[in-house]
Amino acid sequence: MLDRLRNDPFYKQIFKLMIPIMLQNLLNAAVNSVDVVMLNFVGESAIAAVSLAAQYANVLFMVFYGLGTGATMLCAQYFGKGDMRAVETVQGIALRFSMSFAALFALAALTVPEFLMKVFTSDEALIQLGAGYLRILSISYLCWGIIEVYLSVLRSVGRVAIGTALNTVAVGLNVVLNAVFIFGLFGAPKLGVVGVAIATSASRVVELALCFWVSYRSKNVKLKFSTLFVRNKLLFADFVRLSLPALANDVVWGVGFSMYSVILGHLSAEAVAANSFAIVVRNFGSVLCFGQANAGGILLGQLIGENKLEEAKTGAKRVLKLTIIGGALGGLVILCITPLVLQYAELSATAMGYLKTMLLINSYYIMGGAVNTTLIAGVFRAGGDSRFGLICDILDMWVYAVPLGFFAAFVLELPVVWVYFLLCTDEFVKWPWVIKHYRSGKWLKNITREGLFEEPGKA
Repeated sequence: MLDRLRNDPFYKQIFKLMIPIMLQNLLNAAVNSVDVVMLNFVGESAIAAVSLAAQYANVLFMVFYGLGTGATMLCAQYFGKGDMRAVETVQGIALRFSMSFAALFALAALTVPEFLMKVFTSDEALIQLGAGYLRILSISYLCWGIIEVYLSVLRSVGRVAIGTALNTVAVGLNVVLNAVFIFGLFGAPKLGVVGVAIATSASRVVELALCFWVSYRSKNVKLKFSTLFVRNKLLFADFVRLSLPALANDVVWGVGFSMYSVILGHLSAEAVAANSFAIVVRNFGSVLCFGQANAGGILLGQLIGENKLEEAKTGAKRVLKLTIIGGALGGLVILCITPLVLQYAELSATAMGYLKTMLLINSYYIMGGAVNTTLIAGVFRAGGDSRFGLICDILDMWVYAVPLGFFAAFVLELPVVWVYFLLCTDEFVKWPWVIKHYRSGKWLKNITREGLFEEPGKA
């Protein structure tokens, strides 16, 4: 088995893409865990407030991720075809959308942060702490929208190591500044929650500056705002048709997942604090799975762009096999980390009880998310199929999981751990439909066009 993995060209390519993406995801998970660990010394309220306020960043990340993976669908196939002009044009279209969404979120976080916090909790102390965090974090949103699209386009052409390097610098800076502003190092004031927001915003500004430096040194994919004004009717229509369903899918999923925090937030602050630790641990366990999904989507997209459809179909089977292995390993990671988390988490006895059960649930829940993410966000999107995932998650999250959570919490008034258990059935409920769609092969399409720039149009 190991010899086959080492010698098979497909596996060589996917590991070449997957390892840098995994490292990037690991760094993102690490910085989130550092926030929680450091705020652990500030207090349970600080952890809960940042956890709730960060739900807006999670939703925005889903917007950027949707736009990025949507752009990747087109860019990977056009790169496989050898059309770099189309790649640059798609990047400009994606930037138009991402910068618009970033501006809206930044404006809301800056002007009405208290209102945003009230959606998640009625605890006045948490509202005030979270509002201060959101105001400062609004700066980072504007940078983030540009960063995510540019790095997604770089990944689509196989330049995944650049994103990892940039994330390494940004995460390292974030960790250092977190320590400085939370603990008051080097004469700095102890700012607690506000310090976390300052550290995050500063690291995003630096990361954006590094993106421009990479662009300056790049020979093909450059970060040029002039691409914002390039018009092409066909590519714009394809982007809207293919990328916006992907964006809507990720937002539907992200907002639905945030509703889980709304439900827990209205049950107790202990439940929120425990869930914030559980999310961090789950993110660590998911690193391999998301790396496989992203790498698989890029490689399959390039094969489809080259019109190697049978190779892509065979490759999809291999990616799914790797995902099952990755999901199992992720579950083991969570089980191994659990004793360490329970030993060092400074939570109340009630919150510790919640956390122990939440971590146990996540040790198997990760497999459900691994398979669905790889197929919906990786394999299906590589073939230009973004609508299936949107329909699937609307039904799963908003017809099943969210109503079930509210009913269990506020009508049946079940204990917190039972509400959490029911919410975590969402990924397994959609398995039959997702696997059936994968086996049908309807997702496998070459979405590139000929003669895109022969008759320039206006978007």
